[in-house]
Amino acid sequence: MTQAQPGPRLSERQRLAWLRLIRTPNVGPVSFRDLVNRFGSAEAALGMLPELMASGGARRTVRIPSIADAQAEMDSASRFGARFVCIGEPDYPPLLKVIDHPPPLLAIVGDASVFRLPAIAIVGARNASLAGIKMARTLAGEIGREGYSVVSGLARGIDTAAHQGSLATGTIGVLAGGLDMPYPPENTGLCREIAEHGGAVVSEMPFGWQPRAQDFPRRNRLVAGMTLGLVVVEAAKRSGSLISARLAGEMGRLVFAVPGSPLDPRAGGTNGLLKDGATLVTEAADVLGAVAPLSARPRSPDLPLEEPPDLSIGPPHGDDERGLIIEALGPVPVEIDEIIAHTGLHAAQVAMVLLELDLAGRLERHTGGSVSLVFPDP
Repeated sequence: MTQAQPGPRLSERQRLAWLRLIRTPNVGPVSFRDLVNRFGSAEAALGMLPELMASGGARRTVRIPSIADAQAEMDSASRFGARFVCIGEPDYPPLLKVIDHPPPLLAIVGDASVFRLPAIAIVGARNASLAGIKMARTLAGEIGREGYSVVSGLARGIDTAAHQGSLATGTIGVLAGGLDMPYPPENTGLCREIAEHGGAVVSEMPFGWQPRAQDFPRRNRLVAGMTLGLVVVEAAKRSGSLISARLAGEMGRLVFAVPGSPLDPRAGGTNGLLKDGATLVTEAADVLGAVAPLSARPRSPDLPLEEPPDLSIGPPHGDDERGLIIEALGPVPVEIDEIIAHTGLHAAQVAMVLLELDLAGRLERHTGGSVSLVFPDP
């Protein structure tokens, strides 16, 4: 049963509006926050979406989920024993909320108090060796007994072993699909065990969502974002675990790797991480000693649930300003500051046009804040 932490929360009306907004096609974490900042609330932003999408040149009408649609998903969550937690609420994972563009809303089943523990991620190969599985399980157990939660992606192999090793001390599973669509399906029982043993399973995807290939990097981003550091036990040279390690490094998290035999392709990625400067791990003490100073740092302050309208909005923009910005964009990513400098427009004008293009499905956002224009298929 999900247990809630005390603190300020959205009203049910606000929560429905947040769910409707984030479930709208072309609305991601960046555009969600921009909309709330610009219009003061998710409910007000919903009313402006059709106009903004049309201004951005949307080629088709996007259906905004109705109140009934959002209520139906909330009812599905309730039947599942889950609930939705919004950024700024006390049950939202503390480290996740300070990454670039965190998900505004998470579906959670289990005990949210596990998020208050300092967290370490353990990830690795799906086709793991017995030695790798034993190592992951041992590391997870010892790290958990020292007061840390263990985060992983509920995949076969190393992920499963990490969750099993920390089941008794607190583990967090992150899914690429909806909470009711765990992948692989054989880990359905493990998800239930995690929730029943004081851990939590989370997802940013809708209920009923079958995970696609492009959803797993999003999941990996959450795994890395929740933690102080990420340990890779086994990973081939072209492995999703290396995506997790890269994301962790970009977020300023510590990256660890367990060395392996040069003859085992499952160690190619981990040995490569060590060459690139990852911290070598042969026992839990290697991880615990490195993260101890970080786990003692003060927690970040809670974010406001609904932000006031942005009073720094610049002059209005029209077709001329929009044309200048579109002309400056292309398939190659460019920094937003470069667009501002090139066009000579106010930063708020540029931000609004980029938001319109994003909502119309014509903009792609890249790591580091750069953007590029999406060209329609011929």
